[in-house]
Amino acid sequence: MPQAPASPTSTASPASLIDSRQAAWRLLTTLGLVVLGNSSMYVVSVVLPAVQAEFGVGRADASLPYTLMMVCLGLGGLWTGRMADRHGLMPVLSLGAVAVCGGFVWAGLSGSIWIFGLAHGLMGLIGASATFAPLLADTALWWNKRRGIAVAICASGNYIAGALWPPIVQHGIEAIGWRHTYVLMGLVCGVGMLLLALRMRQRAPLVLMDVASSAAPASSPLAGEAAAGAAAHSSTATAARAPSVAPAIDRSRPFGLRPVHAQLLLCVAGVACCVAMAMPQVHIVAYCTDLGFGAARGAEMLSLMLACGIVSRLVSGVICDRIGGVRTLLLGSALQGVGLMLFLPFDGLVPLYVISAMFGLFQGGIVPAYAIIIREYFAPQEAGARVGAVIMATLIGMALGGWMSGWIFDVTGSYHAAFINGMGWNLLNLSIMGWLYWRVRGQGAVRGASQPG
Repeated sequence: MPQAPASPTSTASPASLIDSRQAAWRLLTTLGLVVLGNSSMYVVSVVLPAVQAEFGVGRADASLPYTLMMVCLGLGGLWTGRMADRHGLMPVLSLGAVAVCGGFVWAGLSGSIWIFGLAHGLMGLIGASATFAPLLADTALWWNKRRGIAVAICASGNYIAGALWPPIVQHGIEAIGWRHTYVLMGLVCGVGMLLLALRMRQRAPLVLMDVASSAAPASSPLAGEAAAGAAAHSSTATAARAPSVAPAIDRSRPFGLRPVHAQLLLCVAGVACCVAMAMPQVHIVAYCTDLGFGAARGAEMLSLMLACGIVSRLVSGVICDRIGGVRTLLLGSALQGVGLMLFLPFDGLVPLYVISAMFGLFQGGIVPAYAIIIREYFAPQEAGARVGAVIMATLIGMALGGWMSGWIFDVTGSYHAAFINGMGWNLLNLSIMGWLYWRVRGQGAVRGASQPG
């Protein structure tokens, strides 16, 4: 797979960039890009009641724009991940900025639910997809000692977007209407993404080290520097974790399986966990409206849920650095199932606020754990495409769960069965991840690789 050359302005060796100050500044830029690029994922849930009323459609049809956006976001993540592997992040992010701006404006001017849905599909396919899977994969390749917390910070931008934008958009709907609010969102997010994309020219150091060692002759200074840098960084990382270093993982046989089979299982697990996750995230505003609490209270619960998800992702990142991606994902999935169960017996206003906060705390670390698992068990030069594939699966799960919950509501007249449906999908995720954990448990490899790449 062809790789873009290192930035001509970069003078530091690739190995010295790992866990560096430059990596920290890049992580901050990445966080801003995720907050702006993923805004549409949560804004559409807030405008769902207004859009349903204006276009005169059912709850399932009103949920279709979200479903289309999430499916396109997943498919787009597979493509943008591959493009980032080939050409670097800046071109992908710049194109994504144009798509986010255009998608919001187009949706704000739409005359039917189908045009509204197509506009969200554009935002997902090219816009939001550029600022999630490729950035998760890129972040994992800039860090070694604090890889888990770094990826968690990157992924928390998704939930910062969920905590930040819903109350702002709800206020905009009440003040100037949802259409004008969408146009303003497009301008703010699109321009902001374009400016931040200019700071993402540098390629990931692990990719540069891999290119240098594979492309240069063995006797050349470039090959020698890459090999020495990799060895030095590996020695530093090993010394820092000497008491509990796990054996090197055979990346050609992740979990003792063929890579395609391991990837497929992770994708199925991603679909399952996110069908369950979508039920509260997509329908909490509509659920509160049906209970008589109003859309504003639902938007507050969604914001609270995702704000707690930020805390969950950061804490899960710290946990992941200690116990590895597989066990972190298992823990999050089990707690998510508990959170879904709590929605069944309680439907009062205060209990719903509490359960929304708990649900956010329980499930926030699940999706970032997939990126860590890819980093631990698969080759780094394939990280963008593989993380893109798993994130595609999780977003298909979100899309399916959002639509399925609306359909179950239309059929049954309540969300009770939808919560039970989510719990069933969550059990499927637990089963798959439990089996993968069982396969690596005896190998002492669940803590992750001891090598940087």
